[in-house]
Amino acid sequence: MPALASAGTTAAPSSKGPLMPVAATSDWLENTISPVTNPIFFEDPVIRNEIRPLFMYHRIDDGFITGGGDVCVYALQLRVALTDRLALIAMKDGYIDINLDNGANFDGWGDVALGLKYSLIDDRANQFILTPGLTFEIPMGTREVLQGNGSGEWNAFISAEKGFGDFHLQGNVGLRLPNDMSKESTILHYSLMADYHVSDYFIPFITANATTVLDAGDALPLDSEGYDLINFGSSKSSGQTQVALGAGFRSRLMKNLDLGFAYEKAVVNPNGLFDDRFTVDLSIRF
Repeated sequence: MPALASAGTTAAPSSKGPLMPVAATSDWLENTISPVTNPIFFEDPVIRNEIRPLFMYHRIDDGFITGGGDVCVYALQLRVALTDRLALIAMKDGYIDINLDNGANFDGWGDVALGLKYSLIDDRANQFILTPGLTFEIPMGTREVLQGNGSGEWNAFISAEKGFGDFHLQGNVGLRLPNDMSKESTILHYSLMADYHVSDYFIPFITANATTVLDAGDALPLDSEGYDLINFGSSKSSGQTQVALGAGFRSRLMKNLDLGFAYEKAVVNPNGLFDDRFTVDLSIRF
């Protein structure tokens, strides 16, 4: 009988061949991306540290009450991992510039929204993650750009992602619940994104973002709501569903730096505030 190998020495090879080291498995989350479209409410389920400056150019539909126009948004989002499962998130802030086709111009600060998300399921072996979260929007923005109305709005959501190698499916569903239901509408929001990691420099995706008004407010006599940026409290919007489809890509310029670009188009009448939108951002992870 062969002697046992002493501590600190390499065991003799068996009749089945030499012992081979087990290859380390890569973390599938390293190739996942943050959504570019609907950045306020399409929250990533992954817990990570991220600073995300973004710019949106939003075209108002000509059939809207304003007769068309455009909105430019300049914002900075922040996500801080407090633990490996819990993160502080600040998704809404920034400066809003509204230019209507009738010549009117308005600008000012947006409301501020922040909260927490917790990774309830993080199954690395099966490439699945599920993360609920809760945020609160503080009505401290400028009234001229339709911010600062109401008494604040809660957003309770669940976000999930499933990986299939280089292909990923990510979804989010949530409820926007205002403290003052006469000033703002109660809105269900839901989003879906499919992306494929072709290479670090080209990660294309397609998205669908939708809202359904569950209970209309009583602030303005409109038949549609303001998608993600604005809650009009539209009195004629109950039961109304609005949908925007989008496509774009992310490019991993550096290990911790992603450039994102997306284009979206409203596809369900009434389009309301939304004709189309371009979004550009930088996902800076640290």
